Amino acid sequence: MRMLTAILIDDEKGCLDTLEIELQTYCADVKVLAKFQSAEKALEILETIRPDMIFLDISMPQMNGFDFLLKIPKINFEVIFCTAYDAYALTAFEFCAIDYLLKPISKEKLIRAVEKVRQKQSKQVDLQNLELLLANMRGGIHHKPNVAVPTPEGLEFISINDIIYAEADGNYSRIMMGNKEKVLISRTLKDLETLLSNHPFVRIHQSYLVNLTHIKKYIKGEGGYVVMNNGVSLQVSRANRMKLMDLVR
Repeated sequence: MRMLTAILIDDEKGCLDTLEIELQTYCADVKVLAKFQSAEKALEILETIRPDMIFLDISMPQMNGFDFLLKIPKINFEVIFCTAYDAYALTAFEFCAIDYLLKPISKEKLIRAVEKVRQKQSKQVDLQNLELLLANMRGGIHHKPNVAVPTPEGLEFISINDIIYAEADGNYSRIMMGNKEKVLISRTLKDLETLLSNHPFVRIHQSYLVNLTHIKKYIKGEGGYVVMNNGVSLQVSRANRMKLMDLVR
């Protein structure tokens, strides 16, 4: 089995040393090429070597992990973010399909992350996913609850409060806004549900995710249906009816 190579970047020396020891102990097929407490110094060495993966801390002085990656012209290695962010922030990582390890790093998740790198055919981060993550972690372009979503054209910033509902469309989703705008995003409805899990949204049907604050009324039936503030009626599945009732009571 071919050895994998790695670079570790974290401003805390203790975290670097611990991660290196854990890799040596649990992932003997990974060779650590270098460790850096400075993202700037790591940029210099990347001009001459290309590892299979980089374990990258996010919160660092001078240059954080996101800005570090955006300075690299071609990212032809896997990136595993090492983060102390809370569960709320981690929904953005999942929505953007970006790998991460939560500090303190567990043995099982470290082994799984390395194995995932080995199984991947392409050692390259999707730059759109990285840009999407960066946009969401920075909170959008305004100081109000916004979210960045991927569209066929690029990224679009939308107000969470203005989302009335979203509808599944295969591997895509259509978001219906309060201004009657429809936004097609290149994520499934399940992905969107994950991103909005800390906001007042509920899945009422396999095809619909609705904003509770925009429900005008509920009409009884086998599962029933809801009428949204924009006048649109949406079916509620029997499986999701009780969940909806618990949230609106």
